[in-house]
Amino acid sequence: MDKKNFLIILALSLIALAVAILAPGGRDPDPNPKLPWDVQVDAQGNSQVFGITLGQTTLKQVQDLLQEEGTINLFRSPAGVFSVEAYFQRIYLSGLRADFVLTLAVDEADAEAMFKRGLRISELGSGTQKITLSEADERVLGGTPVEHLTYLPAANLPPELLASRFGEPARRTPDGDVVHWLYPEKGLDIIYSPNGDEVLQYVSPARFDELMAPLIETR
Repeated sequence: MDKKNFLIILALSLIALAVAILAPGGRDPDPNPKLPWDVQVDAQGNSQVFGITLGQTTLKQVQDLLQEEGTINLFRSPAGVFSVEAYFQRIYLSGLRADFVLTLAVDEADAEAMFKRGLRISELGSGTQKITLSEADERVLGGTPVEHLTYLPAANLPPELLASRFGEPARRTPDGDVVHWLYPEKGLDIIYSPNGDEVLQYVSPARFDELMAPLIETR
């Protein structure tokens, strides 16, 4: 791609993004935009994005922010490892539409107890079990901090736009048909797909190695 075409594509992408933010489907513009590239790291090493401080902001606070309850499920991997996730679908935040998946900071003992109290268990194709939690456990989880955030944008994010908004990554790591754009200082992994469907994963920078562990294990 020559320089002229590159600049045209970048300009059109930025204009489209600006229109989405300033005129989000009839909604009033957000006076304090919460955007995926605005990642702040505090003195304690905690990262904040979308107004969510990872490791501190609770599920209830996120529900209030997004004005949605989300769907909460407990997962048990074939190896017996538990995780609790809250899924928010088709959320408009600062004019941009995306799905949010939040992993909550629940220790194994508490997760196992929730598993035993679960209302329903279904098997996923991977062998992972999905457990529908009791209402009492869902209420308790409202006070649990978010430790990992996955952002699934509705719009395709071309590499020119990613580089413009997020800056150049510390490194790019191929992984099959996708490439991981890694920003360890922000605790951010952008999974770029040439076919679209980019995925942005956020953790506190101190936990970035944990986020990358599955990628390292497959290499």
